Amino acid sequence: MQDVELLMPAGNMEKLEYAVRYGADAVYLGVVDFSLRAMRKGSLITMENLKQAVDLAHSLGAKAYVTINIFAFNNDIKQLEACLDRFKDANPDAFIISDYGIFNMVRKNIPDTPIHVSTQTNTLNYESVKFWRDLGATRVILARELPIEDIAEIRRHVPDIELESFIHGAQCVSFSGRCLLSDYFSKGERKANHGNCSQPCRWSYKLVEETRPGEYLEINQDGRGSHILSPKDLCLVKQLPQLIDAGINSFKVEGRTKSLYYVSAVAKTYRQAIDEILDNPYADMEKYFLELQKVGNRGYTTGFALGDNNGDSYSYDISKGLAGADFLCEFKNDEKEDYHLVKIKNKMLIDDEVEIITPTEQFKAVVEGFRNLDGEDVEVGNTNDDIYVKFSKSPQDSKYALVRTVGIKNTVNV
Repeated sequence: MQDVELLMPAGNMEKLEYAVRYGADAVYLGVVDFSLRAMRKGSLITMENLKQAVDLAHSLGAKAYVTINIFAFNNDIKQLEACLDRFKDANPDAFIISDYGIFNMVRKNIPDTPIHVSTQTNTLNYESVKFWRDLGATRVILARELPIEDIAEIRRHVPDIELESFIHGAQCVSFSGRCLLSDYFSKGERKANHGNCSQPCRWSYKLVEETRPGEYLEINQDGRGSHILSPKDLCLVKQLPQLIDAGINSFKVEGRTKSLYYVSAVAKTYRQAIDEILDNPYADMEKYFLELQKVGNRGYTTGFALGDNNGDSYSYDISKGLAGADFLCEFKNDEKEDYHLVKIKNKMLIDDEVEIITPTEQFKAVVEGFRNLDGEDVEVGNTNDDIYVKFSKSPQDSKYALVRTVGIKNTVNV
Protein backbone atom coordinates (compact mmCIF):
# COMPACT_ATOMS: atom_id res chain seq x y z
CA MET A 1 0.00 0.00 0.00
CA GLN A 2 1.36 3.40 -1.04
CA ASP A 3 2.26 6.23 1.29
CA VAL A 4 -0.51 8.80 1.61
CA GLU A 5 -0.45 12.40 2.74
CA LEU A 6 -2.76 14.12 5.22
CA LEU A 7 -3.17 17.70 4.02
CA MET A 8 -4.68 20.19 6.47
CA PRO A 9 -5.70 23.85 6.14
CA ALA A 10 -3.53 26.59 7.65
CA GLY A 11 -5.73 29.64 8.07
CA ASN A 12 -3.12 31.47 10.13
CA MET A 13 0.28 30.85 11.70
CA GLU A 14 -1.08 29.33 14.90
CA LYS A 15 -3.40 26.93 13.08
CA LEU A 16 -0.53 25.94 10.82
CA GLU A 17 1.55 24.83 13.77
CA TYR A 18 -1.30 23.01 15.51
CA ALA A 19 -2.28 21.25 12.28
CA VAL A 20 1.21 19.83 11.92
CA ARG A 21 1.59 19.04 15.63
CA TYR A 22 -1.67 17.10 15.51
CA GLY A 23 -0.66 15.00 12.53
CA ALA A 24 -0.65 16.81 9.18
CA ASP A 25 2.02 15.81 6.67
CA ALA A 26 1.41 19.02 4.75
CA VAL A 27 -0.57 22.25 4.99
CA TYR A 28 -2.07 24.53 2.39
CA LEU A 29 -2.18 28.27 2.90
CA GLY A 30 -2.99 31.39 1.01
CA VAL A 31 -2.83 35.15 1.11
CA VAL A 32 -5.63 37.65 0.60
CA ASP A 33 -6.23 38.61 -3.06
CA PHE A 34 -4.96 35.32 -4.51
CA SER A 35 -6.77 32.73 -2.41
CA LEU A 36 -10.37 31.53 -2.02
CA ARG A 37 -10.39 32.05 1.76
CA ALA A 38 -9.81 35.47 3.30
CA MET A 39 -9.11 35.17 7.02
CA ARG A 40 -10.30 37.89 9.35
CA LYS A 41 -8.44 37.24 12.60
CA GLY A 42 -5.41 35.59 14.16
CA SER A 43 -1.81 35.75 12.96
CA LEU A 44 -2.82 36.15 9.34
CA ILE A 45 -0.63 34.91 6.52
CA THR A 46 0.25 37.79 4.23
CA MET A 47 2.79 38.49 1.51
CA GLU A 48 5.02 39.90 4.26
CA ASN A 49 5.13 36.71 6.37
CA LEU A 50 4.46 34.08 3.70
CA LYS A 51 8.07 32.92 3.76
CA GLN A 52 7.94 32.73 7.55
CA ALA A 53 4.86 30.51 7.34
CA VAL A 54 6.47 28.17 4.82
CA ASP A 55 9.67 28.05 6.87
CA LEU A 56 7.62 27.20 9.98
CA ALA A 57 6.02 24.24 8.22
CA HIS A 58 9.41 23.06 7.00
CA SER A 59 10.93 23.40 10.47
CA LEU A 60 8.20 21.09 11.78
CA GLY A 61 8.90 18.51 9.09
CA ALA A 62 5.84 19.27 6.95
CA LYS A 63 5.32 20.50 3.41
CA ALA A 64 3.62 23.79 2.61
CA TYR A 65 1.51 24.42 -0.49
CA VAL A 66 0.60 28.00 -1.41
CA THR A 67 -2.76 28.61 -3.06
CA ILE A 68 -3.02 31.06 -5.94
CA ASN A 69 -6.32 29.61 -7.06
CA ILE A 70 -8.49 32.57 -8.01
CA PHE A 71 -9.68 32.98 -11.59
CA ALA A 72 -7.84 36.15 -12.47
CA PHE A 73 -8.96 39.36 -14.15
CA ASN A 74 -6.40 41.64 -15.80
CA ASN A 75 -5.92 43.63 -12.61
CA ASP A 76 -5.23 40.41 -10.69
CA ILE A 77 -2.57 39.44 -13.21
CA LYS A 78 -0.87 42.82 -12.83
CA GLN A 79 -0.94 42.49 -9.06
CA LEU A 80 0.45 38.97 -9.25
CA GLU A 81 3.29 40.07 -11.51
CA ALA A 82 4.44 42.44 -8.76
CA CYS A 83 4.40 39.61 -6.20
CA LEU A 84 6.09 36.81 -8.12
CA ASP A 85 9.51 37.39 -6.53
CA ARG A 86 7.97 37.10 -3.05
CA PHE A 87 6.19 33.90 -3.96
CA LYS A 88 9.45 32.53 -5.31
CA ASP A 89 11.39 33.61 -2.23
CA ALA A 90 8.86 31.88 0.04
CA ASN A 91 10.00 28.58 -1.52
CA PRO A 92 6.82 26.51 -1.00
CA ASP A 93 6.69 22.85 -1.94
CA ALA A 94 4.03 23.58 -4.57
CA PHE A 95 1.58 26.17 -5.82
CA ILE A 96 -2.12 25.33 -6.07
CA ILE A 97 -3.46 26.97 -9.24
CA SER A 98 -6.71 26.98 -11.23
CA ASP A 99 -6.31 29.83 -13.73
CA TYR A 100 -4.52 29.05 -17.00
CA GLY A 101 -2.85 32.46 -17.10
CA ILE A 102 -1.51 32.13 -13.56
CA PHE A 103 -0.37 28.59 -14.37
CA ASN A 104 1.60 29.96 -17.31
CA MET A 105 3.11 32.82 -15.27
CA VAL A 106 4.26 30.60 -12.43
CA ARG A 107 5.64 27.93 -14.73
CA LYS A 108 7.73 30.55 -16.59
CA ASN A 109 8.90 32.58 -13.60
CA ILE A 110 9.17 29.93 -10.87
CA PRO A 111 9.91 26.81 -12.94
CA ASP A 112 11.45 24.73 -10.17
CA THR A 113 8.36 24.74 -7.92
CA PRO A 114 5.77 22.04 -8.62
CA ILE A 115 2.24 23.03 -9.61
CA HIS A 116 -0.87 21.35 -8.21
CA VAL A 117 -4.04 21.89 -10.23
CA SER A 118 -6.87 23.18 -8.04
CA THR A 119 -10.22 21.45 -7.64
CA GLN A 120 -11.65 24.67 -9.11
CA THR A 121 -10.74 23.34 -12.56
CA ASN A 122 -13.49 20.69 -12.22
CA THR A 123 -11.21 17.83 -13.25
CA LEU A 124 -13.50 14.81 -13.67
CA ASN A 125 -11.86 12.49 -16.20
CA TYR A 126 -8.58 10.88 -17.11
CA GLU A 127 -8.13 12.90 -20.32
CA SER A 128 -8.25 16.13 -18.31
CA VAL A 129 -5.68 14.70 -15.89
CA LYS A 130 -3.45 13.78 -18.84
CA PHE A 131 -3.83 17.33 -20.16
CA TRP A 132 -2.62 18.86 -16.89
CA ARG A 133 0.19 16.29 -16.60
CA ASP A 134 1.40 17.09 -20.13
CA LEU A 135 1.23 20.80 -19.32
CA GLY A 136 3.65 20.24 -16.45
CA ALA A 137 1.50 19.78 -13.35
CA THR A 138 2.72 17.24 -10.80
CA ARG A 139 -0.61 16.80 -8.99
CA VAL A 140 -4.30 17.19 -9.78
CA ILE A 141 -6.82 17.92 -7.05
CA LEU A 142 -9.88 16.10 -8.29
CA ALA A 143 -13.39 17.54 -8.29
CA ARG A 144 -15.57 16.63 -5.29
CA GLU A 145 -18.20 15.33 -7.72
CA LEU A 146 -16.24 12.16 -8.54
CA PRO A 147 -17.34 8.70 -7.34
CA ILE A 148 -14.53 6.52 -6.00
CA GLU A 149 -14.86 4.10 -8.92
CA ASP A 150 -14.18 6.97 -11.34
CA ILE A 151 -11.10 7.95 -9.32
CA ALA A 152 -9.82 4.39 -9.64
CA GLU A 153 -10.37 4.53 -13.40
CA ILE A 154 -8.46 7.79 -13.64
CA ARG A 155 -5.57 6.22 -11.73
CA ARG A 156 -5.50 3.23 -14.10
CA HIS A 157 -5.28 5.52 -17.12
CA VAL A 158 -2.82 8.02 -15.58
CA PRO A 159 -0.47 6.22 -13.17
CA ASP A 160 2.31 8.84 -13.39
CA ILE A 161 0.80 11.84 -11.60
CA GLU A 162 -0.23 12.52 -8.00
CA LEU A 163 -3.96 12.63 -7.24
CA GLU A 164 -5.49 14.57 -4.36
CA SER A 165 -9.03 14.37 -3.04
CA PHE A 166 -11.10 16.24 -0.45
CA ILE A 167 -12.24 13.93 2.33
CA HIS A 168 -13.70 16.23 4.98
CA GLY A 169 -15.32 19.59 5.54
CA ALA A 170 -17.88 22.04 4.21
CA GLN A 171 -19.13 21.63 0.67
CA CYS A 172 -20.35 24.20 -1.82
CA VAL A 173 -23.68 23.95 -3.59
CA SER A 174 -21.93 24.87 -6.84
CA PHE A 175 -19.88 22.65 -9.11
CA SER A 176 -16.47 22.32 -7.45
CA GLY A 177 -17.08 25.53 -5.55
CA ARG A 178 -17.42 27.83 -8.55
CA CYS A 179 -20.36 29.83 -7.18
CA LEU A 180 -21.94 32.89 -8.76
CA LEU A 181 -24.69 33.47 -6.19
CA SER A 182 -22.49 35.46 -3.83
CA ASP A 183 -21.41 37.81 -6.63
CA TYR A 184 -25.02 38.25 -7.72
CA PHE A 185 -26.61 38.91 -4.35
CA SER A 186 -23.85 41.29 -3.25
CA LYS A 187 -23.79 43.17 -6.56
CA GLY A 188 -20.20 42.10 -7.16
CA GLU A 189 -18.88 43.17 -3.75
CA ARG A 190 -18.53 39.63 -2.32
CA LYS A 191 -16.84 37.55 -5.00
CA ALA A 192 -16.79 33.88 -4.05
CA ASN A 193 -13.74 33.16 -6.17
CA HIS A 194 -11.76 35.97 -4.56
CA GLY A 195 -11.88 34.78 -0.95
CA ASN A 196 -14.95 36.74 0.12
CA CYS A 197 -17.96 34.46 -0.33
CA SER A 198 -21.09 35.59 1.54
CA GLN A 199 -22.30 31.93 1.56
CA PRO A 200 -25.82 32.42 0.15
CA CYS A 201 -26.11 28.63 0.13
CA ARG A 202 -26.48 28.88 3.93
CA TRP A 203 -29.32 31.42 3.81
CA SER A 204 -32.96 30.57 4.48
CA TYR A 205 -35.24 31.03 1.47
CA LYS A 206 -38.97 31.47 0.90
CA LEU A 207 -40.95 31.35 -2.31
CA VAL A 208 -42.98 34.22 -3.75
CA GLU A 209 -45.42 33.80 -6.65
CA GLU A 210 -45.18 36.52 -9.29
CA THR A 211 -48.85 37.57 -9.25
CA ARG A 212 -49.06 37.55 -5.44
CA PRO A 213 -46.35 39.98 -4.28
CA GLY A 214 -45.74 39.99 -0.54
CA GLU A 215 -47.13 36.47 -0.03
CA TYR A 216 -44.13 34.42 0.98
CA LEU A 217 -44.45 30.64 1.03
CA GLU A 218 -42.21 28.06 2.66
CA ILE A 219 -40.39 26.16 -0.07
CA ASN A 220 -40.46 22.88 1.85
CA GLN A 221 -43.66 21.30 3.03
CA ASP A 222 -42.19 18.80 5.44
CA GLY A 223 -41.39 21.16 8.31
CA ARG A 224 -37.61 20.90 7.96
CA GLY A 225 -37.12 24.56 7.12
CA SER A 226 -35.93 26.21 3.94
CA HIS A 227 -32.14 25.92 3.71
CA ILE A 228 -32.59 24.27 0.33
CA LEU A 229 -29.08 25.06 -0.93
CA SER A 230 -27.05 24.12 2.15
CA PRO A 231 -25.09 20.86 1.73
CA LYS A 232 -24.10 18.73 4.67
CA ASP A 233 -20.40 18.47 5.43
CA LEU A 234 -18.29 15.87 3.71
CA CYS A 235 -16.91 13.01 5.81
CA LEU A 236 -15.15 10.12 4.10
CA VAL A 237 -13.27 8.62 7.02
CA LYS A 238 -15.14 5.31 6.55
CA GLN A 239 -14.20 5.30 2.87
CA LEU A 240 -10.48 5.86 3.42
CA PRO A 241 -9.53 2.24 2.57
CA GLN A 242 -11.41 2.47 -0.74
CA LEU A 243 -9.84 5.82 -1.57
CA ILE A 244 -6.36 4.51 -0.84
CA ASP A 245 -7.03 1.48 -3.05
CA ALA A 246 -8.30 3.85 -5.77
CA GLY A 247 -4.88 5.52 -5.83
CA ILE A 248 -5.29 8.80 -3.97
CA ASN A 249 -1.93 10.21 -2.83
CA SER A 250 -3.14 13.11 -0.69
CA PHE A 251 -6.24 13.46 1.50
CA LYS A 252 -7.36 17.05 1.90
CA VAL A 253 -9.45 18.59 4.69
CA GLU A 254 -11.39 21.80 4.02
CA GLY A 255 -11.41 24.53 6.66
CA ARG A 256 -9.00 27.48 6.56
CA THR A 257 -11.64 29.59 8.33
CA LYS A 258 -12.42 26.92 10.95
CA SER A 259 -11.28 27.12 14.57
CA LEU A 260 -7.99 26.01 16.08
CA TYR A 261 -9.86 23.24 17.89
CA TYR A 262 -11.50 22.04 14.67
CA VAL A 263 -8.22 21.85 12.78
CA SER A 264 -6.45 20.06 15.63
CA ALA A 265 -9.18 17.53 16.42
CA VAL A 266 -9.82 16.66 12.77
CA ALA A 267 -6.10 16.31 12.05
CA LYS A 268 -5.66 14.01 15.05
CA THR A 269 -8.56 11.79 14.02
CA TYR A 270 -7.56 11.40 10.38
CA ARG A 271 -3.91 10.89 11.32
CA GLN A 272 -4.88 7.97 13.55
CA ALA A 273 -7.30 6.58 10.97
CA ILE A 274 -4.78 6.68 8.12
CA ASP A 275 -2.03 5.16 10.23
CA GLU A 276 -4.30 2.31 11.32
CA ILE A 277 -5.40 1.58 7.75
CA LEU A 278 -1.81 1.47 6.56
CA ASP A 279 -1.16 -1.17 9.22
CA ASN A 280 -4.46 -2.97 8.68
CA PRO A 281 -6.45 -2.25 5.49
CA TYR A 282 -9.50 -3.91 7.04
CA ALA A 283 -9.59 -1.76 10.18
CA ASP A 284 -13.00 -0.57 11.38
CA MET A 285 -13.35 3.20 10.90
CA GLU A 286 -16.55 3.65 12.93
CA LYS A 287 -14.72 4.92 16.03
CA TYR A 288 -13.10 7.67 13.98
CA PHE A 289 -16.47 8.67 12.52
CA LEU A 290 -17.75 9.09 16.08
CA GLU A 291 -14.70 11.22 16.96
CA LEU A 292 -15.42 13.50 14.02
CA GLN A 293 -18.91 14.13 15.37
CA LYS A 294 -17.22 15.97 18.24
CA VAL A 295 -16.35 18.88 15.94
CA GLY A 296 -18.80 21.32 14.41
CA ASN A 297 -20.72 19.99 11.42
CA ARG A 298 -23.98 20.38 9.53
CA GLY A 299 -24.51 16.65 9.48
CA TYR A 300 -22.24 14.39 7.46
CA THR A 301 -22.58 12.99 3.98
CA THR A 302 -20.39 10.93 1.66
CA GLY A 303 -21.30 13.34 -1.13
CA PHE A 304 -20.63 11.87 -4.56
CA ALA A 305 -18.04 9.33 -3.38
CA LEU A 306 -20.39 6.33 -3.48
CA GLY A 307 -22.24 7.49 -6.57
CA ASP A 308 -25.52 8.09 -4.75
CA ASN A 309 -25.57 11.81 -3.91
CA ASN A 310 -29.18 12.87 -3.33
CA GLY A 311 -31.48 15.09 -1.27
CA ASP A 312 -30.24 13.50 1.96
CA SER A 313 -26.92 15.25 1.35
CA TYR A 314 -28.48 18.61 2.20
CA SER A 315 -28.99 20.12 5.64
CA TYR A 316 -32.49 21.59 5.40
CA ASP A 317 -32.89 22.58 9.03
CA ILE A 318 -29.57 24.28 9.89
CA SER A 319 -27.06 26.44 8.06
CA LYS A 320 -24.29 26.70 10.65
CA GLY A 321 -22.37 23.75 12.01
CA LEU A 322 -23.40 22.52 15.44
CA ALA A 323 -20.62 21.72 17.92
CA GLY A 324 -20.53 18.04 18.69
CA ALA A 325 -18.47 18.89 21.77
CA ASP A 326 -17.83 22.34 23.22
CA PHE A 327 -14.27 23.62 22.98
CA LEU A 328 -13.59 24.67 26.58
CA CYS A 329 -10.03 25.98 26.72
CA GLU A 330 -6.51 25.82 25.35
CA PHE A 331 -3.39 25.48 27.50
CA LYS A 332 -0.98 28.43 27.50
CA ASN A 333 2.11 26.48 28.61
CA ASP A 334 2.45 27.97 32.11
CA GLU A 335 2.08 25.90 35.28
CA LYS A 336 2.01 26.86 38.97
CA GLU A 337 1.55 24.22 41.69
CA ASP A 338 -0.37 21.80 39.43
CA TYR A 339 -2.51 24.66 38.09
CA HIS A 340 -2.27 25.21 34.33
CA LEU A 341 -2.77 28.58 32.70
CA VAL A 342 -5.51 28.32 30.06
CA LYS A 343 -7.54 30.54 27.78
CA ILE A 344 -11.22 29.84 28.43
CA LYS A 345 -13.33 29.44 25.28
CA ASN A 346 -16.57 28.32 26.92
CA LYS A 347 -17.57 28.60 30.59
CA MET A 348 -16.12 25.96 32.92
CA LEU A 349 -17.16 24.96 36.45
CA ILE A 350 -15.51 23.04 39.27
CA ASP A 351 -16.35 19.30 39.09
CA ASP A 352 -16.92 19.45 35.32
CA GLU A 353 -15.81 16.28 33.57
CA VAL A 354 -13.78 17.18 30.49
CA GLU A 355 -11.73 15.53 27.76
CA ILE A 356 -8.15 16.65 27.19
CA ILE A 357 -6.49 16.07 23.84
CA THR A 358 -2.88 16.62 22.82
CA PRO A 359 -0.94 15.50 19.75
CA THR A 360 -0.12 12.25 21.60
CA GLU A 361 -2.79 11.85 24.30
CA GLN A 362 -6.56 11.76 24.80
CA PHE A 363 -8.16 11.22 28.21
CA LYS A 364 -10.90 12.34 30.58
CA ALA A 365 -10.31 14.49 33.65
CA VAL A 366 -12.24 16.50 36.23
CA VAL A 367 -11.88 20.23 36.92
CA GLU A 368 -10.74 20.52 40.55
CA GLY A 369 -10.14 24.24 40.96
CA PHE A 370 -9.56 27.71 39.50
CA ARG A 371 -7.17 30.51 40.39
CA ASN A 372 -7.07 33.95 38.82
CA LEU A 373 -3.86 35.60 37.63
CA ASP A 374 -3.31 36.99 41.14
CA GLY A 375 -3.30 33.47 42.60
CA GLU A 376 -6.72 33.80 44.28
CA ASP A 377 -9.17 30.89 44.30
CA VAL A 378 -12.28 31.51 42.19
CA GLU A 379 -15.36 29.40 41.52
CA VAL A 380 -15.73 29.61 37.77
CA GLY A 381 -13.80 30.04 34.56
CA ASN A 382 -15.67 32.48 32.34
CA THR A 383 -15.45 32.73 28.56
CA ASN A 384 -12.34 34.63 27.37
CA ASP A 385 -10.71 34.52 30.83
CA ASP A 386 -7.01 33.76 31.20
CA ILE A 387 -7.07 31.63 34.33
CA TYR A 388 -5.24 28.82 36.10
CA VAL A 389 -7.05 25.48 36.26
CA LYS A 390 -6.27 22.32 38.20
CA PHE A 391 -7.30 19.05 36.56
CA SER A 392 -7.49 15.62 38.18
CA LYS A 393 -5.10 14.44 35.47
CA SER A 394 -2.68 16.57 33.49
CA PRO A 395 -1.16 15.93 30.06
CA GLN A 396 2.46 14.85 29.89
CA ASP A 397 3.13 17.79 27.56
CA SER A 398 0.64 20.62 27.88
CA LYS A 399 2.06 22.98 25.25
CA TYR A 400 -0.51 22.12 22.57
CA ALA A 401 -3.21 20.67 24.82
CA LEU A 402 -6.89 21.45 24.22
CA VAL A 403 -9.92 20.76 26.42
CA ARG A 404 -13.48 19.94 25.35
CA THR A 405 -16.68 18.53 26.83
CA VAL A 406 -17.09 14.78 27.10
CA GLY A 407 -19.15 12.87 24.59
CA ILE A 408 -21.19 14.19 21.69
CA LYS A 409 -23.40 17.09 22.69
CA ASN A 410 -25.24 17.63 19.42
CA THR A 411 -25.82 15.02 16.77
CA VAL A 412 -26.99 16.44 13.47
CA ASN A 413 -28.80 14.12 11.09
CA VAL A 414 -25.88 12.25 9.54
